[in-house]
Amino acid sequence: MDELDLLRRSGGPVTRSRLRADLESLGLRSGDTVFFHTRLSAIGYVAGGPATLITALLDVVGPRGTLMVTCGWNDAPPYDFTTWPKEWQDQIRAEHPAYHPDLSEADHNNGRLPEALRRWPGAVRSRHPDASFAALGALAGELMADHPWDDPHGEDSPLARLVEAGGRVLMLGAPLDTMTLLHHAEALADAPGKIFVEYEMPITVRGERVWRHFHDIDSEEGAFDYSSVVAEDEDPFGVIADDMVEAGLGRSGDVGAAPSHLFEAAEALDFGVRWIERKLGDDHGAEDGRSRR
Repeated sequence: MDELDLLRRSGGPVTRSRLRADLESLGLRSGDTVFFHTRLSAIGYVAGGPATLITALLDVVGPRGTLMVTCGWNDAPPYDFTTWPKEWQDQIRAEHPAYHPDLSEADHNNGRLPEALRRWPGAVRSRHPDASFAALGALAGELMADHPWDDPHGEDSPLARLVEAGGRVLMLGAPLDTMTLLHHAEALADAPGKIFVEYEMPITVRGERVWRHFHDIDSEEGAFDYSSVVAEDEDPFGVIADDMVEAGLGRSGDVGAAPSHLFEAAEALDFGVRWIERKLGDDHGAEDGRSRR
C-alpha cells in the first residue's frame, strides 16, 4: 500500500497531535505503564513513522509512565541448528555472535516499533536472547532487570512485572492474536498437556561468549494443543482475545484509521488463565518435552 492509499484510508496525515488525541480518547493516561503492539500500516500515513508514534505515546504517559515492547532476536541461531550436519553445527558454535541487548536487532516479524523503541535513548532491553523485551520510562529498569533465563514468560518475567505494576496492554491496529501477554497466561495456567521446549543460544557471561541451554513453554507453536477447542483456521490467542472483548474487557476505539484496544493487564491475564484452564482442564494429556523447532 502506497502513501496516497494510506492517506485516503486515514483521512489525511496521522500526526503526533492526532495520535495523542486518539490515544487519550481510547483511555491512555499520564503515568501509565503500557505494553504496546502495533501494526503501523493499519494506522494510516503516520507522518514521521515509528518515531512519531513513540513520541506521541510518551506525550500521553508522561515522565512517570513507561512504554514496553516485545523484541526477540532477529538474527538468533535457528532452533533446529542442532540437527544440521556436525561440520555446520561446529561452525555456528565457533563463530555465531552472542546476543547483545544493545546491538542485536529485534525480530523483524514484530514490526518496526520494537526496534525503534529499543534503540531510543534511555531504553532498557532485557537479557534473554530469545524472549527479550524493551522498555522506556520510569519503570524500564525494574521491568527488564534479571529476566529469567528459564521460564522467561512465567513468574518474575517482564510480563509478570507488568501485571504487578498495574500495567496495561495496548493493541494499536495489531491483530488480537499477537497479544504476547497470553504467553504469560499459558506459562501460569494449570492445565494438562503443557508443551515445553529446549534450545541453545550464545550469550555473554563475564565477558566470555558461552552457549546456554534454555527451557520455556513453546511460544512458537503453542504451549497447548488447542485443536479440541479452536477451529483449524483460527488462532487460539485470537479466539481468547475476541472472547475477552465480547466479555466487556478493555476499551476499543480508533487510533488514526486503526481499530485499537486497551486492556488492563491483570484483567487480561486472569481471563486468559481461566479460559485455558476451563477449556483444556478436562484433558489428560501428558506433559510434552521436546527440542524446539
